[in-house]
Amino acid sequence: MRNKLTALTILLISFATSIAALVALAPAARASSTQVAMFESDTEMYNDPVATLNQLRSLGVGVVRVNVPWDKIYANGDNAFTRPSGFNGADPRSPQYAFGQLDQIVADGPRYGITIDLSVAGGAPIWATGGGKPAGGRYPEWRPSASEYGKFVQALATRYNGTFRPTPGSAALPAVRDWEIWNEPNFGPDLAPQSTNRSSISTSPAMYRGLVDAAWSALTHTGHARDTVILGNLDARGLRAGPTRKNPDGYPGNFSATKPLAFIRTLYCVDGRLRALRGRAAAALGCPSTAQASRRFRAQHPGLFAASSFGDHPYPFTAPPNRVDSRDPDCAELTEIPKMTRLLDRLQGVYGSRHRFAIWNNEFGYITNPPNHSQRFPSPALAATYMNWAEYISYQNPRLVSSMQFLLTDPNPRQAPEYGGFASGLFFFGGRVKPAFDAYRLPLYLPSTTVRRGRSVLVWGCARPSHAYGQRRVVVQFRSGRRGAFKPITTMSVRDIRGYFETHVRLNSSGAIRLAWAYPAGPTVYSRTVTVTVR
Repeated sequence: MRNKLTALTILLISFATSIAALVALAPAARASSTQVAMFESDTEMYNDPVATLNQLRSLGVGVVRVNVPWDKIYANGDNAFTRPSGFNGADPRSPQYAFGQLDQIVADGPRYGITIDLSVAGGAPIWATGGGKPAGGRYPEWRPSASEYGKFVQALATRYNGTFRPTPGSAALPAVRDWEIWNEPNFGPDLAPQSTNRSSISTSPAMYRGLVDAAWSALTHTGHARDTVILGNLDARGLRAGPTRKNPDGYPGNFSATKPLAFIRTLYCVDGRLRALRGRAAAALGCPSTAQASRRFRAQHPGLFAASSFGDHPYPFTAPPNRVDSRDPDCAELTEIPKMTRLLDRLQGVYGSRHRFAIWNNEFGYITNPPNHSQRFPSPALAATYMNWAEYISYQNPRLVSSMQFLLTDPNPRQAPEYGGFASGLFFFGGRVKPAFDAYRLPLYLPSTTVRRGRSVLVWGCARPSHAYGQRRVVVQFRSGRRGAFKPITTMSVRDIRGYFETHVRLNSSGAIRLAWAYPAGPTVYSRTVTVTVR
């Protein structure tokens, strides 16, 4: 949460100069979706995994993303400046590691039919960070040791290989088959410094390349080579500006954000025209400086070419999901994911690889006003509309394999900075349901809400909990005018494994559409309503 609140600060700065640009939607939806519903809400998961998993199952969640903070798992966050004598970071039984809560989450996930995705993130224990830190703080994100990070990944990968028993005679812990290597390495509060020499040298991509190398080696040597391994997990925006009186180092500097597509190009050691870097420019970025050395790049960094997936955090935050918050060509918001995908494909080709990453949206949500009182953010009702619209856009992209909701409950607005914090949950703080709750459980979107009399209107939706409960029947209901009862106009048996469907309905009058779905031997629940005008 600390990092998300810092991200919000950077966002508000960048909005001062951003211009929204309309981006066309993809024209065709797929007939059957492999898009899994992903969720992250670490506070609830660590505090009460059983209740949280039960809640998420009722919402139809398929994958839970769990942040695994290296510096907090190690010694319960009580980090010394000196590496403990005799400490073996690769040992899953090391007494310096506190795996108890994480063990519980990993053990409970399968009981609720939910896949656990471990995001093995920073910061690092202080003794595993590099020198040259700014004065006034410990900075666990500062130049983390790749070799020590690899040992931590090895400890996790060994512990969650499906055969590990925490104590003699105990049951083996379930295997984890979904992994993320670091979180937002292009964002300073997660990995620093982002750049040096007055922001002229981008340093974070080389550090991340080392982290990927170490983690990939650990995963492949512990039986996880064929798992889902997600690289990148990038902040979708960034800042780039020269030195000013208030900021003599320019942006991104130590702790701001590097633009994601620029980060990717440097990660793969190419320039803006996708030509391999050479000479001093390459050496300054930790890249091969000669053609002969460049030919070894792919073999030296196998994770960049063999990992299954690449992650993006494509928040639009305030704009509708078919728009972007900036015209910058190096950003990667929701509708810009195809641009990022093309870049990744071309970079594979630069080094003779035909590998194609599956693309994960693994952090996404809409901050609402209230409780965040910045006027830039949408109302809770409008945010619910945006959520469903965004998922419809995602559904149309066959390379995207996940939709995402970040946060179950809003932070306490009295304790959160920036007008009320990162309030993207399905519940307000205190437990009151937001409109986003119904929108998430039963997404509903109509690409057109105005139709000529006698023409049909497309209804797209998802009975998200259907796969968990085996109840595939969903009803499309209609209310004529502004008042009165909703009545069924069509009933469908959802065939898609994730609960998605499309249908066309004809209406004789203006009114409102909603979805109805019933839990087996339980209540009937409803989507948000969408007003339709018939002319």
